[in-house]
Amino acid sequence: MTDDEAIERASRARVGRLATVRPDGRPHVVPFVFALVEADQGVRLYWAVDHKPKTSTALQRIENIRANPAVEVVIDEYDDDWSRLWWVRLSGIARVVSSDDERSIALQALDSKYPRYLTELPEGDVVAIDVRSVTSWTSR
Repeated sequence: MTDDEAIERASRARVGRLATVRPDGRPHVVPFVFALVEADQGVRLYWAVDHKPKTSTALQRIENIRANPAVEVVIDEYDDDWSRLWWVRLSGIARVVSSDDERSIALQALDSKYPRYLTELPEGDVVAIDVRSVTSWTSR
């Protein structure tokens, strides 16, 4: 699949897995919801600390990003019909959004994808990932 097809499939997906690196070098992977948007130099992915239940508001993934901004995201689709399998891996550099304008853009993108955000707007950190590379595979 082309990079454009991979981005399109990833954009439609409801959940992905975010991999960050802990300060001690161990990987840290969590499922998350996200929105992809066109950016000046390619694609940007946004996600936010939302109201889903968490054991703490001091999230390990945010601490990891502050220590090492290199991240990867995997988005996939499984089907018992193996001719329908695919995955997309997005590698990039993450940062906690500090601009009110960018935060608004990110939350608007998330609102349009996840209706629950319309009634429970995320109040926590918003993270931007500037995608540097796209890798994908499909069985078709």
